[in-house]
Amino acid sequence: MKTLWQHCNVATMANGTYSIIEDAAIVTRDGYIEWLGPRQQLPTGEYGQTHGLEGAWVTPGLIDCHTHTVFGGNRSGEFEQRLQGVSYAEIAAAGGGIASTVRATRAASEDELFDSARQRLLCLLRDGVTSVEIKSGYGLSLESERKILRVIRRLGEELPVTVRSTCLAAHALPPEFKDRADDYIEHICNEMLPALAAEGLVDAVDAFCEYLAFSPAQVERVFKVAQQLGLPVKLHAEQLSSLHGSSLAARYQALSADHLEFMTEEDAIAMAASGTVAVLLPGAFYFLRETQLPPMEALRKHGVKIAIASDLNPGTSPGLSLRLMLNMACTLFRMTPEEALAGVTLHAATALGMGETHGSLEPGKVADFVAWNIDRPADLAYWLGGDLDKRVVRSGVDVAL
Repeated sequence: MKTLWQHCNVATMANGTYSIIEDAAIVTRDGYIEWLGPRQQLPTGEYGQTHGLEGAWVTPGLIDCHTHTVFGGNRSGEFEQRLQGVSYAEIAAAGGGIASTVRATRAASEDELFDSARQRLLCLLRDGVTSVEIKSGYGLSLESERKILRVIRRLGEELPVTVRSTCLAAHALPPEFKDRADDYIEHICNEMLPALAAEGLVDAVDAFCEYLAFSPAQVERVFKVAQQLGLPVKLHAEQLSSLHGSSLAARYQALSADHLEFMTEEDAIAMAASGTVAVLLPGAFYFLRETQLPPMEALRKHGVKIAIASDLNPGTSPGLSLRLMLNMACTLFRMTPEEALAGVTLHAATALGMGETHGSLEPGKVADFVAWNIDRPADLAYWLGGDLDKRVVRSGVDVAL
């Protein structure tokens, strides 16, 4: 059945720009966009349903391409401690930090993890998000990573959102492997990844390449196994130091390299050549009060696609609004509203390997879009917080949240 959506202005985000069509119409059929263009050029035909959008601005559905939505526990107490002068090292020595999240996640049942993650994910959906990536990485054992990944799959089945599941077992060293990082990497490669991939729980593989996590050589072992399993890779890289993890990611044609505050121009050149997307995470930059900015000039100069994500996690970016990240990307990283919107639509889709089907409004693509009651597209990056009046459509069907 064909459905007509009309009386709107559309920012298609084709080619990563606004690509505006004023007084537009959209024809959807079986969940896809069949036709899009000026209303005066609308082909004649019969429509099962017609919707007037009352002059709204229509954008692609927003895509959050880097989150850690599933976890147990709460670390707001540590946030308070840090503001009172307690160092991260002191918190970690007392059993806090990621270790506390791992303990809480391991102790939680699947239902408990689902219920808490569902509430966080609903916040993103109410912000106009129609696709999201969720990583594991707070279990750090086969049983607990499986539990998290099962919850991720369940979220995609029970909520009106497209979910991509990423295995981040190489996130941190679990306590049972203390001082045995190579052994843990071997366990990931020989036991965890093959089992989880065989169970259909993994869409991509990620790792944390950093001096306090895993070395480039250790990450490369994980990447080789992912490659053998036919899984694309991603990487947390250059957040705290320059280890050229983003260049390593590029050598493996990674979908994305994320954070990137300490990346070099050489890394940017490598990423541009491989098509690896730079995913910037302004929430973590803000929350940690970082001062080293990502090399925006080098990314632009070499044509690296730039995505923006919430990095929703309990320790460094408890961000429940992707739209707030648009403003942070503009104010902190000096991106334009157009660049930022491309970063949560077309480039975010590319960072998830979904660029052929999602991220822009074009015939043949999935009919995920949001009709916003705003004056211009820049309003999405301009307004801080709040719940902008909107109508969310996923696969051609209205979403009620």
